[in-house]
Amino acid sequence: MDDEPFTVEHITETTTTTTAPAATPSPSPARASSPESASSSTPHTPPAAAPHGGSPAPTISPAPPAVQLATPPTEVLDDDLDAEHDDDVPLRFRTVDNILGDASVPGQAHRGYDDVLNIASVDEPASFTEAEQEESWREAMRAEIKAIEENHTWELVELPVRHRAIGLKWVYKIKRDENGNVVRHKARLVAKGYVQQAEVDFDEVFAPVARLESVRTMLALAAHQRWEVHHMDVKSAFLNGDLKEEVYVAQPPGFVISGSENKVLRLRKALYGLRQAPRAWNAKLDDTLVSLGFQRSGAEHGVYTRSRAGRRLIVGVYVDDLIITGASEDDIVAFKQEMKMKFQMSDLGLLSYYLGIEVKQGADGIFLCQSGYAGKVLERCGLASCNASATPMETRLKLSKSSPEEKVNATEFRRVIGALRYLLHTRPDLAFSVGYLSRFMEDPREDHLTGMKRVLRYVAGTQGYGLHYTRQEEEKPKLVGFSDADLAGDVDTRKSTSGIIYFLAGNPITWQSSKQKVVALSSCESEYIAASAAACQGVWLARLLADMIGGEFGAPELLVDN
Repeated sequence: MDDEPFTVEHITETTTTTTAPAATPSPSPARASSPESASSSTPHTPPAAAPHGGSPAPTISPAPPAVQLATPPTEVLDDDLDAEHDDDVPLRFRTVDNILGDASVPGQAHRGYDDVLNIASVDEPASFTEAEQEESWREAMRAEIKAIEENHTWELVELPVRHRAIGLKWVYKIKRDENGNVVRHKARLVAKGYVQQAEVDFDEVFAPVARLESVRTMLALAAHQRWEVHHMDVKSAFLNGDLKEEVYVAQPPGFVISGSENKVLRLRKALYGLRQAPRAWNAKLDDTLVSLGFQRSGAEHGVYTRSRAGRRLIVGVYVDDLIITGASEDDIVAFKQEMKMKFQMSDLGLLSYYLGIEVKQGADGIFLCQSGYAGKVLERCGLASCNASATPMETRLKLSKSSPEEKVNATEFRRVIGALRYLLHTRPDLAFSVGYLSRFMEDPREDHLTGMKRVLRYVAGTQGYGLHYTRQEEEKPKLVGFSDADLAGDVDTRKSTSGIIYFLAGNPITWQSSKQKVVALSSCESEYIAASAAACQGVWLARLLADMIGGEFGAPELLVDN
């Protein structure tokens, strides 16, 4: 029996069933058994027949077959034991025939193969070793190196004394369109900037970008004026930023120059991953736009405007993405040509997809939604086919941080809340419910998780909801805001919640639902606190709109619930 195959089970508990005498070892393979399976009942004695005329004798079930024990093998590997095995409990072995009975031993599963073998992977490789196995990623890396060299980003030098070289790594990303289709494979060479030290390797790192409130304001203004909105992307944007500091990096993996393995690269321009790279690129782009006659908005440093012959051109900047709109299509085309002379640009045509937001432009206006993003959130949460809810939250629902319910996975709860918060960029109907649940991310409980699932079920039923910006009858757009507040709505701190929303020409452009920072002693006080925050928001929006249209914008109208 030593050479026969076997599997092992550990003994979990003992039984009081009388054990039958051990059977003669069988030539079939052996399997370890617990005492429950290693024991059998004593020979069954049929009961005495019922007296004549009495009730019939009960049906006697046949006795189960006796358990056949086998001789243990000479060696038992740890891999044959499960994780719960107790070393103090002895093992017993059963024959395979005794376990399977009359059933046949299953063979190997049949596998079918397609005639065509697809070797291209739809997954993003985690390392250079994985990426170099596929031609698509090798081509992407060659294109990245070519762009860097054409931009004169570095020069090969000896590493000076008392300097250190920063390592480089490859980051791979599959670019997809709004429908989830693969557009291209992108390989990015990134510096390991986390080893840089402040005030030694860099000074300033902050770089402004356009807020999404500003982007929605641009789109609402364009819809009202019937302007087209275009989209451009700067290729390898950070490689254009000029460096003021002396920075050395190692040669990139897979592209080490033969015969110069000990040399390093001194950067003339920034690389992705450097702490100062975003600021260097933003300074370069700012200088370029100013040289083209643009003025940066004082209310939003990510918005630039230019006027020529009374025609207004507006550009919104988010890192390397440019949103362009204006009264004249010729001005937009001319600006695109100017930018192509300065940088390597991708002309993406009419704006259709921006930071996860789907944009549809038509004769009836501009429609914004995040249906694709919402679908991915539901799929990750396992609620893609759940029963939809008509509302995102129960009426008058009150939750507390000191809930007695069981704790839930805090990391997973925060991840879903963060995903829902990004969904708020086109869903003002979720502002209060998601903002309310965000208060419990520190220590979420079962009732908080139930409230979050209610929001997800509502999203499942309203996945295609979004914002539709249309043109109103009035010639000049009007800014109208609303503010509201409850009183002591938070049961833990007794603080109130403010609700604010602003409309431009009847189109919602900015909204918020947030807990107030102080405790209001009356409903009147809580309303004034909300109105004060709404007034600040209105003043900022009016200044931003004045910069966009190039003239005075009327005072916003604020409607306060009293």
